Amino acid sequence: MYAYRMIRKFFKFIFKLVLGFVLLSVLWVVIYKYVPVPYTPLMVIRSIDATDDHEIKHTWVSIKEISPYLQLGVVCAEDQKFSSHSGFDRKAIEKAFKENRQGKRLRGGSTISQQTAKNAFLWPDRSWLRKGLESWFTFLIEQIWTKERILEVYLNSIEMGNGIYGAQAAAQYWFQKDANDLSQHEAACLAAILPNPRNYSANPPSLYVEKRAQWIVKQMRNYGTFSLE
Repeated sequence: MYAYRMIRKFFKFIFKLVLGFVLLSVLWVVIYKYVPVPYTPLMVIRSIDATDDHEIKHTWVSIKEISPYLQLGVVCAEDQKFSSHSGFDRKAIEKAFKENRQGKRLRGGSTISQQTAKNAFLWPDRSWLRKGLESWFTFLIEQIWTKERILEVYLNSIEMGNGIYGAQAAAQYWFQKDANDLSQHEAACLAAILPNPRNYSANPPSLYVEKRAQWIVKQMRNYGTFSLE
């Protein structure tokens, strides 16, 4: 009988713990639907890991203040099915899993929605726990936010250089202008450095970044009408 009561208490505790997490995570996502994301876990980690003075450059702007070229550029570079999928690109995930098993360069297969969930709520890691939480938060933001809001948070939280976060800070740092004034080529260069923004330069671009930027510009021209409605 004693053992039964202990087991019952244990499962009751686990149930309350899970329920509490679900309610708090939903509340968190609802708040970020309306409130700018002031700071991300990655910013905290970078600041803690820094060996010298690590200045965070991050200025939140609305999506209307971000160049349409950059909006389309990151979609073409990172997730061309963004406007139509429900948060996950099954084919991209299967391809990444297959290539990883074959010993090729590790790929994540993550959509912009998944990257946004990770950037806004979680830490950078390849553990199954992190990936599981990423899936949960991806599901939540796809249900609670609009596609426009997902892209807005993504463009305001993504790392675009050493200590540089978001489109506005990146535009000012790399091109000395506001995010709304970026040209097509400049936007493509910013999108091109996203795989490794701490090591790649958007201006002046390396040969690799310039080549990738030209590919992104071509994809932008071929993409057609870009709409998040």
